[in-house]
Amino acid sequence: MLRLFLRRLRPLSGPSGRLSARSARSSSGFPAPEMPAAWVRRNFLDYFREKHGHRLVPSSPVRPRGDPSLLFVNAGMNQFKPVFLGTADPRSEMASYRRVVNSQKCVRAGGKHNDLEDVGRDLYHHTFFEMLGNWSFGDYFKEEACCMAWSLLTEHYGIPADRLYVSYFGGDAAAGLPPDEETRHIWLEIGVPAARLLPFGLKENFWEMGDSGPCGPCTEIHYDHVGGRDAAALVNADSPDVVEIWNLVFMQYNREGDQSLRLLPRSSVDTGMGLERLVSVLQGKRSNYDTDLFTPLLHAIHQVSRASPYGGRTGAADRDNVDMAYRVVADHVRTLSVCIADGVHPGMSGAELVLRRILRRAVRFCVEVLQAPQGALASLVPTVTHILGDVYPELLRESDRIMDVINENEAHFLSSLQQGSRLILRTLNRKDYKHGDFPAAVAWSLHRDLGFPLDLVDLMLEERGVQVDRRALDRLIAQNQKVKSDPQPGVQSALTLDVLSLAELQRLGVPYTDDSLKYQYRLEQGRYVFPACSATVVALYDGQALVSEISEGQRCDVILDQTCFYSEQGGQSHDLGYFTRDTLQDVLFPVEAVVLAGGYVLHQVTATDSLKTGDRVQLHLDQVHRLSCMVNHTATHLLNFALRKVLGPSVQQRGSHVSADRLRFDFSVKSSLSVSQLQQVDSCVSDIISANQIIHSEEIPCFVDDDQTNRQTSVELCCGTHVLQTGDIEDLLIVSERQMVKGISRILAVTGRDATRAREQGQVLAQDVDSLTARISGSAPSSLDSAQRLAKEVGVLSDAVDNTAIPQWQRRELQSRLRSLQRTSNTAVRKLETREAAVRAQTLLEKNGRKDVHVDTVETDSLSVVMKTVNQLSAAAPHSLVMLLAHQRHSGKVLCACQVPKDSPSLSASDWAVAVCRHLGGSAGGSALVAKGTGSSGDISEVLRWAEEFAHQKTRR
Repeated sequence: MLRLFLRRLRPLSGPSGRLSARSARSSSGFPAPEMPAAWVRRNFLDYFREKHGHRLVPSSPVRPRGDPSLLFVNAGMNQFKPVFLGTADPRSEMASYRRVVNSQKCVRAGGKHNDLEDVGRDLYHHTFFEMLGNWSFGDYFKEEACCMAWSLLTEHYGIPADRLYVSYFGGDAAAGLPPDEETRHIWLEIGVPAARLLPFGLKENFWEMGDSGPCGPCTEIHYDHVGGRDAAALVNADSPDVVEIWNLVFMQYNREGDQSLRLLPRSSVDTGMGLERLVSVLQGKRSNYDTDLFTPLLHAIHQVSRASPYGGRTGAADRDNVDMAYRVVADHVRTLSVCIADGVHPGMSGAELVLRRILRRAVRFCVEVLQAPQGALASLVPTVTHILGDVYPELLRESDRIMDVINENEAHFLSSLQQGSRLILRTLNRKDYKHGDFPAAVAWSLHRDLGFPLDLVDLMLEERGVQVDRRALDRLIAQNQKVKSDPQPGVQSALTLDVLSLAELQRLGVPYTDDSLKYQYRLEQGRYVFPACSATVVALYDGQALVSEISEGQRCDVILDQTCFYSEQGGQSHDLGYFTRDTLQDVLFPVEAVVLAGGYVLHQVTATDSLKTGDRVQLHLDQVHRLSCMVNHTATHLLNFALRKVLGPSVQQRGSHVSADRLRFDFSVKSSLSVSQLQQVDSCVSDIISANQIIHSEEIPCFVDDDQTNRQTSVELCCGTHVLQTGDIEDLLIVSERQMVKGISRILAVTGRDATRAREQGQVLAQDVDSLTARISGSAPSSLDSAQRLAKEVGVLSDAVDNTAIPQWQRRELQSRLRSLQRTSNTAVRKLETREAAVRAQTLLEKNGRKDVHVDTVETDSLSVVMKTVNQLSAAAPHSLVMLLAHQRHSGKVLCACQVPKDSPSLSASDWAVAVCRHLGGSAGGSALVAKGTGSSGDISEVLRWAEEFAHQKTRR
């Protein structure tokens, strides 16, 4: 009934019975006034939900759960991956999905899909966008999907059919894929003229989830903004006049690990249409920014800035980049609002780092180009919530928090931005860079010490016609990564005072460094405030001797009369930061290491300008790094306390190391902790953190609890820095525990958001194991292929559990369950392989009888099946020499297995297999009786003759 009904909805001359937002029509063929974006979104969802029985599924958060391949959700299908992959828990609601529709929040910034640098330069790129989509999971397929799409666009939205072009997959001979003629005929039957139906190749019209997994041909609907012409040549030609508006993907294949394609047991449909682009079409706009998704924002930006009104200009016409700035700010504040509402905050790695770059890019355009006051960016959040809050209510709930996060990060960046801009200008003024490169060391210092995204440095230089020395910058980045991956963090290559120089300092009466400021921080309104520090250079050490002055580029230790930097000691990493000369505030001297030697604190730097004794300097502490170390150091003590409470007083600390991203703790214990013990430690630490107990320190110094009468206390000698209340740790989680040597265990743990994220990842993996358990313990697999896929899934999931940061107690539980599943799935595979081998052996016996030399082919991609079939044949014909080859036609690979009788002295199985596989350009191995190997060939018949002749020659049979 569905097909018959839809086939009648094919008018090419224009619509007749669409749902309408307005009744009047303009000369351009669109309703007037414009169709509001909210109406467009709502009618898309209602069309599929009410007219075609789709289930409306809410948008997932933009932070992906359990998918380390993604920084952000970047497509509507992300949350449905378990359905496409067949890994959804059969007991879950998702497993029951057949027809689904939704509007998904998507972010494309960072990773494979990254539109960040294009945003603002043109009229259609965005970092945040909404993806409208409908899905079929084993329900309808190509014909229904095409008919529904065409009906919605032409009948219900009223888009003139003569403005539309359709592309389809034209096949790829090299990949062995035929043209998608089925889809082509469907479009012809719907009424699309052949001249508007265009074939394209793999790049444009074949969609793949990744290197492996479900995939298939797709068909795209394109719109011509101009109309009244033949625009076929502009389809997929990057023309702003002819744009893709809807992509319909037909998942009918599975890309295997060896890159071959197999038909899926059930086909699915995945479609995606960007709301912003659709609205621009329906509202008759050439720019997404001219639609009502953006115009209220652009108006609000004008109200808070000193710039002229938005004019929609690009390129050279956009003098001073004012209109580009409007677009950047409008796009980025949407992205910031959605991400922060979903729990992604600007930070130092992963998605958080990308969001930090987006925020800083928005701030710079807002302040420098649009001349808006501080706080203007956050003031746009209510406008975003007004536009999107009805469909995404979390924006309304989190509006105040979003504004607070933006304001806090903006204030921190603006202070850095002013200093960085002065540093760039000063560096440029020192030399003519029109024909040279900007120093990589300065660019890296901006990034490392002031938190400048490198792309922002590039942009600021680009505006002045200069580029950074990319090769040198890449070397600095690589060196930094090498330091981060050092298996022994804290071991520095710092210059260390020799005994003669140390004696010389004492002879000269140079006072020991006063580093008491490192402990003098406080809490104000829930935030840590660190003291400012001015100091005098009292000595310089160049690695060989004390010197009175150093020049630019020279590596040295700087000794000051006082410092607020913490030096590496007590297992805690040294502080990071930089200092500036009072007479040269725009030049940063990055502090690479801080070491204590004989009472003197050595600040290791590579000088960015000259420096001499007597210079006054201002010290700037990397507060984020310090606070992370404080959190992890306090957490180390809590962990020690919890271990002694759970395991008893015999637990003794044997070593520790505290860095900004994790803590390591070595302790004496007879054997690895059990799941129960790990859970008890976890619970004990969580209770202390939740109690938000005050932490006191005294100058001895020590780590103590404030109430020694009613509660258990932890009193420990320590020279590190600590938070002032346990609640600041937020969360502590053991992610690894193992015996290093007998009697000594090592724990790795994370805190704060890293711990929260690890718990979330653990929940996702536990759900995946639950789902896989349900599928394996259900009905037995009906085919060898399905059994092998399940066994492979167990292996992939085991790797994920082994290598993902999750609670260690949970890792142990999941590993145990997965080992059981692996045994079950391997048993099922072996049984099905044996059954399949028996069938194939019987077929070959009926075909060839019992010959002296039996060489033939078998259809399988499993070397195990080939081997088992050889075993079966040899058992049935014990005096025969048996060799079977399995030719993988898609790749040319050949699998080989053979077996010879025990009384065959003239030819061993290994010699036979090695000879044949060498002939195939491969290799083989085995014993005198059985052997196997692989090779490749385009002509399997020739290989069969060669293998048989070789056996006859050796045995003279």
